[in-house]
Amino acid sequence: MSGANGRQNDEWDAVVIGSGIGGLVCAAYLAVGGKRVLVAEQAGIAGGNSHVFRRRRAYEFDVGVHYLGDCGPGGLLPAILDGLGLAGRLTYREMDRDGFDRIVIPGATLDMPADWAAYRKRLQEACPEDAAGIDTFLDVVAGLGAERRDAIIAAEDVPMAELPRHAPQSVAWGRRTLKELFDHCGLSARARTLLAAQSPNYGMAPDEATVALHATVTDHYVRGAYYPEGGGQMLAAGLLEVVRANGGALRTYSRVTRILVDGGRTQGVEFSDGSRATAPVVVSNADYRRTMLGLVGAENLPRRLAAKTRDARMALPWAAVYVALDRDIGHHANLWWYRGDDIERFYDGLRAGTTRGGGDFLFASFASGKDPVTRRICPPGHSNFQLMTLCPPGFESWGVSTGPADGEKYRRDVSYQQEKARLTEAVLDTAEEALGPFRDHITHLETATPLTHERYTLSSGGTPFGMAHWGAAGARPDTATFVEGLYIAGADTRYGNGITGSAVSGIACAGRILDRRLMHEVHTGAVLGDPSLLPERHTDWDPLAVSRGDDLRL
Repeated sequence: MSGANGRQNDEWDAVVIGSGIGGLVCAAYLAVGGKRVLVAEQAGIAGGNSHVFRRRRAYEFDVGVHYLGDCGPGGLLPAILDGLGLAGRLTYREMDRDGFDRIVIPGATLDMPADWAAYRKRLQEACPEDAAGIDTFLDVVAGLGAERRDAIIAAEDVPMAELPRHAPQSVAWGRRTLKELFDHCGLSARARTLLAAQSPNYGMAPDEATVALHATVTDHYVRGAYYPEGGGQMLAAGLLEVVRANGGALRTYSRVTRILVDGGRTQGVEFSDGSRATAPVVVSNADYRRTMLGLVGAENLPRRLAAKTRDARMALPWAAVYVALDRDIGHHANLWWYRGDDIERFYDGLRAGTTRGGGDFLFASFASGKDPVTRRICPPGHSNFQLMTLCPPGFESWGVSTGPADGEKYRRDVSYQQEKARLTEAVLDTAEEALGPFRDHITHLETATPLTHERYTLSSGGTPFGMAHWGAAGARPDTATFVEGLYIAGADTRYGNGITGSAVSGIACAGRILDRRLMHEVHTGAVLGDPSLLPERHTDWDPLAVSRGDDLRL
């Protein structure tokens, strides 16, 4: 049988909805595990938040890969990719271990080192009156971060009765908020701001983020910060090489509109063109709220699950200004710049809508400084960097009431264009305040708003970080669902957001389907994929070309 556009309905062992890193890791492990896998992507390029785009035949901009943590020996992400047979196909360029992030607040600058002892010393020098509280705080965070990582790579789950002995910090603090730990430690606003300065990495204020989330992200980078040589598209391209080499395929420009369920179990998916792909296993790497409320259907969910999913609050969204210069700006470390020294007040204003994006906080990431050898990033002597800022939740400040995933046509709206122009100028003003003048050297300038993000990824609210609140504090969905054969991967799961969090969710999801402790296997050195099946990379090999869809017309 054929769909409306002539596509024949396909039969697969598994269909993965969405080609973000979580979905691609899951697809690759299912493929090397013997499953015939179809990856369905609604956009034209695979990779989700790890994809890149090119401009003027001179610049390549990363959308979401700014730096990766824990990529040294024994690191989580290298273990996941190497376990697929990708060892040697990706190089991780380490950033300065003495200061991969620079945090700037009024009256203080802190260079973030890849070392807990040095981090502690620098914080206490910046806030001597908070020295005792900082000791207590970092003891909890460092211990909890290590416990969480150990649990990910463990051979088996620790029984609940033994958790207090094996993971005491997780039991005591894991589900409590960062603000509660700040209060417990009696920390000043200044110390809280320095400690939470990188919290935009997960898009949540201290009264929303759990200590477990903050500890996981902090521990991740204290183990070393890295950048993938060749840019973020290298990740998706390598994973797709594994999928294809093991009998799978990528279908782009293919928006799934329904997950087919019959008798309480999945039967496959239906696309917007009317065609179908049947499979006993469906993995959604798409936005969790859209997956459950839209693709499965709120009417098919248990009442309580539907209610808490409908009421879920998303993490805050980013806006990004992509900049190219005809000179070397001379920066390598990421910059976290704040106009004030009270981060909780900053978040309160942002969530209330009284603080507008662009003027009070800036994150700057310098791709050309992190990867000076990849000529696609920019010509020699030029600069390529991103200027990012958090934005208020919702789309009202952009002059629209709903987002592009719901059909909103926003790009020519006058109110939207005015707010986008205002934000761009505010970000540039703030960046020149922090970095010095550079406007006269701009050769390319482009702004992506939260609506842009939603248009490309269909993420609720245009955030890359998933849900901030889903029922109880710190609660997030696991990889299994109430529907037999339907699984979840990606930034909305309990494994956290970011590239590595999403990758861990993907291998955990595949492990659940295959009934194996895959993360433990690969972290102890197992290589499950066959490297000899992977294609040779010639001198003109292009990760962006590899990440385009396959022709599946029959």
